[in-house]
Amino acid sequence: MSKAGEAFLKAINPIFPKQVHPFNLRNQGDMTYADWQFEKGEQTIKFFLGHYTPEEMFRDKRVVDFGCGEAGKTVYYASLGARDVTGIDIVPQYKERAEAFARKKGYGDKFTFILGDATNLDLPSDTYDTVIMNDFMEHVGDPEGALREALRILKPGGRIYTNFPPYYHPFGAHLSDAINMPWVHVFFSEQTMINVYKDLVRDLPDGQERIDFRFSEGPDGKEYISYINKMTIERFEGILKNLGITPVFYELTPLRPFLAPLAKTKLFHESMNKMAACAIEKK
Repeated sequence: MSKAGEAFLKAINPIFPKQVHPFNLRNQGDMTYADWQFEKGEQTIKFFLGHYTPEEMFRDKRVVDFGCGEAGKTVYYASLGARDVTGIDIVPQYKERAEAFARKKGYGDKFTFILGDATNLDLPSDTYDTVIMNDFMEHVGDPEGALREALRILKPGGRIYTNFPPYYHPFGAHLSDAINMPWVHVFFSEQTMINVYKDLVRDLPDGQERIDFRFSEGPDGKEYISYINKMTIERFEGILKNLGITPVFYELTPLRPFLAPLAKTKLFHESMNKMAACAIEKK
């Protein structure tokens, strides 16, 4: 069905509304990825704001942002009064852009970018007040190791704030910069999605960069979506259990308020919740 599936997906894709995506905004000249992150800064913490104030999270705090991208959101945290902010990412081209953005916003003296593995950081133990893992847990190759490392660098009494969209939510495949169809990963094979995505972005100015960013080849020579780890609610809760962590705050947010009863059922638990948010306090 591969070729037929690809043709069908390409045919129906335009039916669905296009999602606003920073890669497309950048290509259109509307804003950089860093500008978009900064503008959306409050949204990166909004699932915690009913329980913690921005002052509690950031004011005079030493902050580490795991998976910072071009660090627009990291610089936003600096703007909330953080003592200093450190952004961590594994994408080499983000370093220069992030540092330039921090300088542009006037926070260059407060900002540090670390290019490296979030499971093995050259940072001191028991040092930082706040660790942010916004849209990070679904991307990192070893999420349990990253969470363990975050706990190591955190001060006693410090908190980790982590939130992620479960894999089976409508755009859990993370291909919505080109593929508009919700739940596409439920209805089509991974290879079909990869082939269609490649075809849709190939001629864009950053097309090859997007392809290299999202896909890798396994030891068996088969392509897979390496940009995500297919994190589910069940898997995340299993990681917390394995590490002996009892969150001080944990909440699932349904796609729409009227879907809340459905989102609580076993059958639709993973697909009808758009976000899992969790705060962990180090003892």
